[in-house]
Amino acid sequence: MADSTQPLSPALRIGVGLALAAVLALVLGTLAAVLARAKGFGALGPADWAAVRFTVNQAAISAALSIAFAVPVARALARRRFVGRGLLVTALGAPFLLPVIVAVMGLLTIFGRAGTLNGMLGLAGVQPISIYGFGGVVLAHVFLNLPLAVRLLLHGWLAIPAERFRLAASLGFGTGAMLRHLEWPMLRAVVPSAFVAILLICLTSFTVALTLGGGPRATTLELAIYQALRFDFDPGRAATLAVLQLALSALAMLLALKLAVPAAFGAGLDRPVQRWDADGAVPRAADAVALVGATLFLAAPLAAVVVEGSGHVAGLPASVWQAALRSLGVALGSGALALAMALPLSLGAARSRRRGWVEAAGMLPLATSALVVGTGLMLLLRPLTNVTALALPVTAAVNAVMVLPFCLRVMSPAARTIEADYGRLADSLGLAGAARLRILILPRMRPALGFAAGLATAMSMGDLGVIALFAGADNATLPLALYRLMGAYRTADAAGAAMLLLALSLALFWVFDRGGRIDAGS
Repeated sequence: MADSTQPLSPALRIGVGLALAAVLALVLGTLAAVLARAKGFGALGPADWAAVRFTVNQAAISAALSIAFAVPVARALARRRFVGRGLLVTALGAPFLLPVIVAVMGLLTIFGRAGTLNGMLGLAGVQPISIYGFGGVVLAHVFLNLPLAVRLLLHGWLAIPAERFRLAASLGFGTGAMLRHLEWPMLRAVVPSAFVAILLICLTSFTVALTLGGGPRATTLELAIYQALRFDFDPGRAATLAVLQLALSALAMLLALKLAVPAAFGAGLDRPVQRWDADGAVPRAADAVALVGATLFLAAPLAAVVVEGSGHVAGLPASVWQAALRSLGVALGSGALALAMALPLSLGAARSRRRGWVEAAGMLPLATSALVVGTGLMLLLRPLTNVTALALPVTAAVNAVMVLPFCLRVMSPAARTIEADYGRLADSLGLAGAARLRILILPRMRPALGFAAGLATAMSMGDLGVIALFAGADNATLPLALYRLMGAYRTADAAGAAMLLLALSLALFWVFDRGGRIDAGS
């Protein structure tokens, strides 16, 4: 194996330095701006503290419900083999790429005042339900995070060695004993980290609160920051709220470290798992209910978007198509910038003696949120220039930094493999600089680069965060245009815009991911 601590070439050293400088400037620099303008917690009013309570409550309940519903689904997937199982597991990753505003549009089609569910309740003589407020925010967060919870728990179940199940069967364990001695220890190890991961997502959620929350009783910290900057023009209060947001995220991370418990199952021989405890009519029925229920819950809103929006795309006004072009430009720029930072960081981490520090710096954006970074940039740029004119490049830059950790998780393993397998040979041949990049690195990292580019562009395409802070009337992106159509009750145009946004987001991911895999050996 090649030495993993080879010195960095001058070009790579410059690339790593520029990437780290960009990350530190956009994360720590904006954080410093926020801290400098914060007024102190004594300046916050009752409505602000109500937003703190609402943020914590909805995040905790959303995470708990996501985990609770994911347990039977993940268990059913772990102990059942059926046609289409692999496709279902793969499809569970789709909501990660789904623009949140499109998910909200789908949920409104099913659960909204004029939605399918209320139509059925009206026929039965039951009063309609409202999706707005606390219940709607929790519903949307469960919809968006249930697939992630299922994937995390499924990994935990599949990590239990098959030999443990064989031993349990030979000892005559029933369902209860299996749960107590095998599944419960795994859940104790996996659930805390999964819970906190979803908690962090819900703590920093903006689009869901913007569309389904609002009002004094349903305002999150992110929404309060947006209102303080956009409507109240109170930068000091916005900065104070941003500090509170960061403090909540830090507390959640510390909670994860404290609650995590190792499963301690030991190693196995990687044999296929046979679950004798899953035989019988009752377990089969329970697993079927869990899988069918989860599939319907996740598929119905997306199907509603497709059905409702397909017929309205062609008739969308010119302003929506212009917003779509802006979103494509922002997404492509954000993806290019994310790869420009992720590539030198992943290569530098593969060769550097300070690998841990390089990777930790690249993961730094996970400690904050796009709206907090946007708040810092607003505070820094407003005294210097017209921030509305910079809405699109600022949005692209912030989106690139926020997606950087995900790109690194995809690209770093590929970079380490290339360095381990070919690094010493390339060094002995004097292959360095642009030639090394062209001949060795780019061809072998093509699948990882394609997947990372698809991920970065799709996530940026659907983002409604920083652009809501900076954009004016004439430079909205497609998610912001969709939000404005929803607010104006232009239902047909909103449905068409949602369909267009969904199609463009998925198309971007498919094109880049597919391009990375063609002629790349995978």
